[in-house]
Amino acid sequence: MSVWLLEEKRSAWILLLVCLVLASLLLSACTEGPVGPEGPAGRAGAAGLAGLPGETGPQGLQGPQGPIGEQGPVGPTGAPAPLALIAQADLKDATGKTVGLATFTQRSAGVLVDVAVTGLPAGSHGLHIHAAGKCEAPAFTTAAGHFNPQSKQHGLLSATGPHGGDLSNLVVASNGTGSLHGLNTVVTLDAGATNSLLQQAGTALVVHAGPDDETTDPTGNSGARIACGVISKS
Repeated sequence: MSVWLLEEKRSAWILLLVCLVLASLLLSACTEGPVGPEGPAGRAGAAGLAGLPGETGPQGLQGPQGPIGEQGPVGPTGAPAPLALIAQADLKDATGKTVGLATFTQRSAGVLVDVAVTGLPAGSHGLHIHAAGKCEAPAFTTAAGHFNPQSKQHGLLSATGPHGGDLSNLVVASNGTGSLHGLNTVVTLDAGATNSLLQQAGTALVVHAGPDDETTDPTGNSGARIACGVISKS
C-alpha cells in the first residue's frame, strides 16, 4: 500500500475520534442529571446581645429652703383655778385626848364633810355642827345649840327641817374607828354668808353619845356630848 493511502486512513481515524469526543461532550451537556436531595437548612445565627443602658445623669441640686414664717402671737395665759376653801376641826374627848379629824371642803353644791375617828365607843353617834366655836371639856356645852341659820326644825327626816348643822350618824366599829363622808347642801364656807361655817363667833363639830333619831327637835335624842372640835379655816 502506498504511503498516501496510509496517511489518508490515519487522518480519517483522527477525524472520527474528534467527532466522537465532540458528540460525547454535547450529549453530556444536553442530558441533565437527576436533582439531588435538598440539603439541610443552615443553623440560625445566635441573637445579638442587648445594648447596655446608658449611664444615669447626675442628680439635680435641691432648691433653697423657703423663709420661715413669722411666729403667731402667743395667746393669753389662762387664769389659775381658784383654790378650794377648806376648814378643819380636831376632835378631842372629855379628857383632852385627840380622837379624830374632820375636814370641810367647799364644793359648788355645798360643803363636803369628811370625818375620821379612833378610840370612841362602838355604835352609832349623833354628829352635828354647833353654833359656837368653843369646846370646853368635859360637857362641851359651850358649843351652844345646833347651827341653824335658816331657823328650821331638827332632823334630816323632818318635814320642817333640817338644821344647817344636822349630819348623818357616825358609825364606830368595835375597834373604835369610824368615818363619815357626805355633802351638806345647806351650808357654805364663803365668808360673810349667813350660813357660813366660818362665822365670827365660830362653829364646832360635836359627837354625841347616842344615835340621832333624825326627827326629834332639837337634838334627835342623841344624848351627851363626848367629843368636840372647833371648825377653823385651814
